[in-house]
Amino acid sequence: MTDTERKREEEKKKLQLPGSVPAARPPVRRRLRLRLSRAGLGRAIVDSAGWAWLSAALSAAALWSGGEGCRFAGMGNLLKVLTREIENYPHFFLDFENAQPTDGEREVWNQVNAVLQDSESMLSDLQSYKGAGQEIRDAIQNPNDIQLQERAWNSVCPLVVRLKRFYEFSLRLEKALQSLLESLTCPPYTPTQHLEREQALAKQFAEILHFTLRFDELKMRNPAIQNDFSYYRRTLSRNRINNMHLDIESEVNNEMANRMSLFYAEATPVLKTLSNATTCFVAENKTLPIENTTDCLSTMASVCKVMLETPEYRSRFTSEETLMFCMRVMVGVIILYDHVHPVGAFSKASKIDMKGCIKVLREQPPDTVEGLLNALRFTTKHLNDESTSKQVRAMLQ
Repeated sequence: MTDTERKREEEKKKLQLPGSVPAARPPVRRRLRLRLSRAGLGRAIVDSAGWAWLSAALSAAALWSGGEGCRFAGMGNLLKVLTREIENYPHFFLDFENAQPTDGEREVWNQVNAVLQDSESMLSDLQSYKGAGQEIRDAIQNPNDIQLQERAWNSVCPLVVRLKRFYEFSLRLEKALQSLLESLTCPPYTPTQHLEREQALAKQFAEILHFTLRFDELKMRNPAIQNDFSYYRRTLSRNRINNMHLDIESEVNNEMANRMSLFYAEATPVLKTLSNATTCFVAENKTLPIENTTDCLSTMASVCKVMLETPEYRSRFTSEETLMFCMRVMVGVIILYDHVHPVGAFSKASKIDMKGCIKVLREQPPDTVEGLLNALRFTTKHLNDESTSKQVRAMLQ
């Protein structure tokens, strides 16, 4: 063994003990710290042991790459390994609790806020929806009892007016979503840059998805909605045949009833509305690459996942409700992405880490996330495609 080879063997043995390896030269360390900080890894290795390990790894990269002259090439290869996941999945904090609009966001923010300020009252109204099940049963069982027929009809009519308000609110949400998509996908900024720069609009986008999943979950749990509306349509048709004009028709005419019927026939009507709106946005904006829209959705899903799985970010939330908000938003953008992207969210070509997102949900108390897991199971478009991995399917069983 030559003296040079012996010296290299001695150096390799030293690398097994990080503490015995001299620190990387200051310029390299400073450049390394900067690159890792940009990648979001700086905090993980700021302690001396971490830097000693990195110094050892850099020296190893140089030795095993052919000597001192290859040290910087070794550093580049090491950083590729260290930062690959970070580059694929953006790391920054979306302030869902405190984001305020800048002057540049103000006009769109005001338009969307005019819609969102009614969202809580809509949810409260839906939550208190009891239906007219008993009155309808009595009327059906006693078809010749005029008094029971009138009682059922008088109970159903105000409920149908409420259902019309919910439907019309979904149309307002559709327009608001398209305004936000236009702002968050336009050149020259990337989706990541938009979400970082325009956090108030990103928050509103999230609030629309949060409302959507809450509304649809309440709707799915309340069969009275479709029962009431079906009875209303049957009775309306029967009265029209008998040439009877009813005052309710000025509120909900036949055309409106048809549109509402299609809306409420969906298991998740608002989510379906927003999926269609996003698809239409892509189709109507032919000069805008579809990637601008899908990357906006995948970036938000990735950011939500990172915030949920990173203790440093989770600790910045002031309430447990914000964590639930973040999970609903993550699921909502996954579903939108799955409907808009040509191969969906579950393909290997997807920019969403589906295994990571499902894992984050699985780590929560089951009773809090079962509805979200069901949304992924039953309202996505590509889950059952052949391109979906068996592991992902198994995670959703």
